[in-house]
Amino acid sequence: MDRSSFHRLFKTPGPVVTPVIHVQDRAQALANLAHVARLGAAGVFLINHDFPVEDFLPILRDVRRSCPDIWMGVNFLAQPGRVAFPILGRLAEQNCQIDAYWADDACLDERQTGQIEAEAIAAIRAASGWHGLYFGGVCFKKQRPVDPALNERSARLALPFMDVVTTSGMATGQAADRAKIADFRRGLGQAPLALASGITPDNAALYAAEVDCFLVATGINRTGDFYTIDPARLSALLDLCRDYGAPRS
Repeated sequence: MDRSSFHRLFKTPGPVVTPVIHVQDRAQALANLAHVARLGAAGVFLINHDFPVEDFLPILRDVRRSCPDIWMGVNFLAQPGRVAFPILGRLAEQNCQIDAYWADDACLDERQTGQIEAEAIAAIRAASGWHGLYFGGVCFKKQRPVDPALNERSARLALPFMDVVTTSGMATGQAADRAKIADFRRGLGQAPLALASGITPDNAALYAAEVDCFLVATGINRTGDFYTIDPARLSALLDLCRDYGAPRS
Protein backbone atom coordinates (compact mmCIF):
# COMPACT_ATOMS: atom_id res chain seq x y z
CA MET A 1 0.00 0.00 0.00
CA ASP A 2 1.28 3.46 -0.90
CA ARG A 3 0.30 6.82 0.54
CA SER A 4 -2.21 7.59 -2.21
CA SER A 5 -3.98 4.25 -1.72
CA PHE A 6 -4.11 4.81 2.03
CA HIS A 7 -5.75 8.21 1.66
CA ARG A 8 -8.21 6.92 -0.94
CA LEU A 9 -9.22 4.17 1.50
CA PHE A 10 -10.20 6.78 4.07
CA LYS A 11 -11.51 9.27 1.53
CA THR A 12 -9.39 12.12 2.82
CA PRO A 13 -6.37 13.82 1.22
CA GLY A 14 -5.05 15.14 4.55
CA PRO A 15 -3.80 13.17 7.55
CA VAL A 16 -6.22 10.50 8.72
CA VAL A 17 -7.25 11.02 12.36
CA THR A 18 -7.99 7.85 14.34
CA PRO A 19 -8.79 8.59 17.99
CA VAL A 20 -7.45 6.05 20.49
CA ILE A 21 -9.93 5.05 23.20
CA HIS A 22 -8.50 3.57 26.39
CA VAL A 23 -11.42 1.29 27.14
CA GLN A 24 -12.85 0.98 30.63
CA ASP A 25 -16.16 -0.72 29.83
CA ARG A 26 -18.84 -0.96 27.15
CA ALA A 27 -20.68 2.24 28.14
CA GLN A 28 -17.52 4.35 28.24
CA ALA A 29 -16.32 3.00 24.89
CA LEU A 30 -19.68 3.67 23.22
CA ALA A 31 -19.87 7.19 24.65
CA ASN A 32 -16.50 8.01 23.11
CA LEU A 33 -17.41 6.30 19.84
CA ALA A 34 -20.49 8.52 19.63
CA HIS A 35 -18.20 11.59 19.53
CA VAL A 36 -16.03 9.94 16.87
CA ALA A 37 -19.03 9.11 14.69
CA ARG A 38 -20.76 12.47 15.13
CA LEU A 39 -17.66 14.47 14.27
CA GLY A 40 -16.78 12.30 11.27
CA ALA A 41 -13.38 10.90 12.21
CA ALA A 42 -12.19 8.28 9.76
CA GLY A 43 -11.97 5.53 12.36
CA VAL A 44 -10.90 4.61 15.85
CA PHE A 45 -8.51 2.36 17.79
CA LEU A 46 -9.58 0.65 21.01
CA ILE A 47 -6.98 -0.44 23.58
CA ASN A 48 -7.17 -2.47 26.81
CA HIS A 49 -4.88 -0.35 28.95
CA ASP A 50 -6.15 -1.47 32.36
CA PHE A 51 -7.09 -5.15 32.06
CA PRO A 52 -6.10 -8.36 30.22
CA VAL A 53 -6.99 -9.23 26.65
CA GLU A 54 -9.36 -11.95 27.88
CA ASP A 55 -11.49 -9.31 29.63
CA PHE A 56 -11.29 -7.00 26.63
CA LEU A 57 -12.69 -9.43 24.06
CA PRO A 58 -16.33 -9.50 25.28
CA ILE A 59 -16.37 -5.70 25.32
CA LEU A 60 -14.83 -5.61 21.86
CA ARG A 61 -17.41 -8.02 20.44
CA ASP A 62 -20.24 -6.03 22.03
CA VAL A 63 -18.94 -2.69 20.80
CA ARG A 64 -18.50 -4.06 17.29
CA ARG A 65 -22.12 -5.32 17.27
CA SER A 66 -23.28 -1.88 18.39
CA CYS A 67 -21.11 -0.05 15.82
CA PRO A 68 -20.97 -2.32 12.76
CA ASP A 69 -20.11 0.39 10.25
CA ILE A 70 -17.28 2.30 11.92
CA TRP A 71 -13.69 1.54 10.88
CA MET A 72 -12.30 -0.04 14.03
CA GLY A 73 -8.75 -1.01 14.94
CA VAL A 74 -7.43 -2.46 18.18
CA ASN A 75 -4.27 -2.60 20.24
CA PHE A 76 -3.92 -5.51 22.65
CA LEU A 77 -1.59 -3.82 25.11
CA ALA A 78 2.01 -5.04 24.83
CA GLN A 79 1.01 -7.95 22.57
CA PRO A 80 2.90 -8.44 19.29
CA GLY A 81 1.34 -9.75 16.13
CA ARG A 82 2.22 -13.35 16.87
CA VAL A 83 -0.27 -13.19 19.77
CA ALA A 84 -2.79 -10.83 18.19
CA PHE A 85 -3.32 -12.24 14.71
CA PRO A 86 -4.71 -15.64 15.79
CA ILE A 87 -7.12 -13.83 18.15
CA LEU A 88 -8.22 -11.53 15.33
CA GLY A 89 -8.72 -14.54 13.08
CA ARG A 90 -11.00 -16.17 15.67
CA LEU A 91 -12.93 -12.92 16.09
CA ALA A 92 -13.46 -12.77 12.33
CA GLU A 93 -14.85 -16.33 12.42
CA GLN A 94 -17.32 -15.08 15.06
CA ASN A 95 -18.45 -12.30 12.70
CA CYS A 96 -16.48 -9.68 14.63
CA GLN A 97 -14.29 -8.15 11.95
CA ILE A 98 -11.58 -5.80 13.20
CA ASP A 99 -10.21 -3.53 10.50
CA ALA A 100 -6.68 -2.98 11.84
CA TYR A 101 -4.20 -4.13 14.42
CA TRP A 102 -1.69 -1.76 15.98
CA ALA A 103 1.27 -3.36 17.73
CA ASP A 104 3.63 -1.21 19.78
CA ASP A 105 6.48 -3.53 18.82
CA ALA A 106 6.71 -5.01 15.32
CA CYS A 107 9.72 -7.06 16.50
CA LEU A 108 12.22 -5.65 14.04
CA ASP A 109 15.94 -5.36 14.77
CA GLU A 110 17.68 -2.62 12.82
CA ARG A 111 21.05 -4.06 13.92
CA GLN A 112 20.45 -7.22 11.91
CA THR A 113 20.03 -7.97 8.22
CA GLY A 114 17.63 -10.86 8.60
CA GLN A 115 14.36 -10.20 10.47
CA ILE A 116 13.52 -13.61 11.91
CA GLU A 117 10.85 -12.47 14.37
CA ALA A 118 9.11 -10.18 11.90
CA GLU A 119 9.11 -12.94 9.28
CA ALA A 120 7.58 -15.38 11.76
CA ILE A 121 4.86 -12.84 12.60
CA ALA A 122 4.14 -12.37 8.90
CA ALA A 123 3.64 -16.13 8.53
CA ILE A 124 1.30 -16.22 11.56
CA ARG A 125 -0.67 -13.32 10.12
CA ALA A 126 -1.04 -15.08 6.78
CA ALA A 127 -2.24 -18.26 8.46
CA SER A 128 -4.68 -16.51 10.81
CA GLY A 129 -7.44 -15.87 8.31
CA TRP A 130 -7.64 -12.24 9.42
CA HIS A 131 -7.72 -9.61 6.69
CA GLY A 132 -7.01 -6.14 8.01
CA LEU A 133 -4.32 -3.47 8.11
CA TYR A 134 -1.26 -4.00 10.25
CA PHE A 135 0.09 -0.87 11.95
CA GLY A 136 3.50 -2.00 13.23
CA GLY A 137 5.42 -0.09 15.88
CA VAL A 138 8.96 0.85 14.83
CA CYS A 139 11.33 2.85 17.09
CA PHE A 140 8.34 3.10 19.39
CA LYS A 141 8.00 4.46 22.92
CA LYS A 142 8.61 2.06 25.84
CA GLN A 143 10.44 -0.40 23.56
CA ARG A 144 14.14 -1.11 23.11
CA PRO A 145 15.94 2.20 22.40
CA VAL A 146 17.13 2.67 18.82
CA ASP A 147 20.11 4.76 17.78
CA PRO A 148 18.60 7.80 16.00
CA ALA A 149 21.22 7.35 13.28
CA LEU A 150 19.35 4.14 12.36
CA ASN A 151 15.85 5.62 12.13
CA GLU A 152 15.84 5.73 8.34
CA ARG A 153 17.19 2.16 8.13
CA SER A 154 14.58 0.99 10.63
CA ALA A 155 11.77 2.44 8.54
CA ARG A 156 13.11 0.87 5.36
CA LEU A 157 13.49 -2.55 7.00
CA ALA A 158 9.86 -2.40 8.14
CA LEU A 159 8.39 -1.99 4.66
CA PRO A 160 7.92 -5.68 3.77
CA PHE A 161 6.26 -6.59 7.06
CA MET A 162 3.37 -4.19 7.66
CA ASP A 163 0.85 -2.00 5.91
CA VAL A 164 1.44 1.18 7.92
CA VAL A 165 4.73 1.81 9.70
CA THR A 166 3.90 3.44 13.03
CA THR A 167 6.24 5.41 15.27
CA SER A 168 6.01 7.75 18.25
CA GLY A 169 7.73 10.27 20.45
CA MET A 170 9.74 9.24 23.49
CA ALA A 171 6.72 8.84 25.78
CA THR A 172 2.93 8.98 25.91
CA GLY A 173 1.78 12.49 25.08
CA GLN A 174 5.26 13.57 23.97
CA ALA A 175 5.64 14.97 20.48
CA ALA A 176 8.01 13.18 18.14
CA ASP A 177 11.28 14.75 17.10
CA ARG A 178 10.64 16.21 13.67
CA ALA A 179 14.07 15.03 12.52
CA LYS A 180 12.99 11.48 13.35
CA ILE A 181 9.86 11.88 11.25
CA ALA A 182 11.93 13.21 8.36
CA ASP A 183 14.21 10.18 8.66
CA PHE A 184 11.22 7.86 8.55
CA ARG A 185 9.77 9.60 5.52
CA ARG A 186 13.04 9.15 3.64
CA GLY A 187 13.18 5.50 4.61
CA LEU A 188 9.59 4.82 3.62
CA GLY A 189 9.47 6.67 0.34
CA GLN A 190 5.81 6.62 -0.70
CA ALA A 191 4.64 4.13 1.93
CA PRO A 192 2.24 5.38 4.62
CA LEU A 193 3.46 6.52 8.02
CA ALA A 194 1.45 6.78 11.25
CA LEU A 195 2.39 8.75 14.36
CA ALA A 196 1.06 7.60 17.73
CA SER A 197 2.01 10.13 20.37
CA GLY A 198 2.01 13.83 21.11
CA ILE A 199 -0.28 15.10 18.36
CA THR A 200 -2.53 18.01 19.32
CA PRO A 201 -4.59 20.55 17.37
CA ASP A 202 -1.75 23.00 18.04
CA ASN A 203 1.12 21.00 16.53
CA ALA A 204 -0.47 18.69 13.96
CA ALA A 205 0.32 21.03 11.07
CA LEU A 206 4.05 20.55 11.74
CA TYR A 207 3.74 16.83 10.86
CA ALA A 208 0.97 16.85 8.28
CA ALA A 209 3.18 16.81 5.16
CA GLU A 210 5.07 13.67 6.17
CA VAL A 211 2.63 11.71 8.33
CA ASP A 212 -0.44 10.01 6.88
CA CYS A 213 -2.25 8.98 10.05
CA PHE A 214 -2.47 10.40 13.56
CA LEU A 215 -3.32 7.91 16.32
CA VAL A 216 -4.27 10.33 19.06
CA ALA A 217 -5.54 10.12 22.63
CA THR A 218 -3.97 12.58 25.07
CA GLY A 219 -4.11 15.43 22.55
CA ILE A 220 -7.90 15.16 22.12
CA ASN A 221 -8.96 14.04 25.59
CA ARG A 222 -10.30 16.24 28.35
CA THR A 223 -7.51 17.82 30.35
CA GLY A 224 -6.33 15.40 33.01
CA ASP A 225 -8.72 12.67 31.80
CA PHE A 226 -7.12 9.58 30.24
CA TYR A 227 -10.43 8.06 29.17
CA THR A 228 -12.74 10.70 27.72
CA ILE A 229 -12.61 12.48 24.37
CA ASP A 230 -13.09 16.25 24.41
CA PRO A 231 -15.32 16.87 21.37
CA ALA A 232 -14.02 20.41 20.91
CA ARG A 233 -10.38 19.28 20.75
CA LEU A 234 -11.20 16.39 18.39
CA SER A 235 -13.21 18.73 16.17
CA ALA A 236 -10.31 21.20 16.02
CA LEU A 237 -7.87 18.47 14.99
CA LEU A 238 -10.23 17.11 12.35
CA ASP A 239 -10.79 20.59 10.92
CA LEU A 240 -7.06 21.22 10.71
CA CYS A 241 -6.41 17.94 8.90
CA ARG A 242 -9.30 18.46 6.49
CA ASP A 243 -8.16 21.98 5.72
CA TYR A 244 -4.62 20.76 5.18
CA GLY A 245 -5.73 18.30 2.53
CA ALA A 246 -8.28 20.54 0.85
CA PRO A 247 -7.55 21.76 -2.70
CA ARG A 248 -6.28 25.32 -2.89
CA SER A 249 -7.84 27.76 -5.38
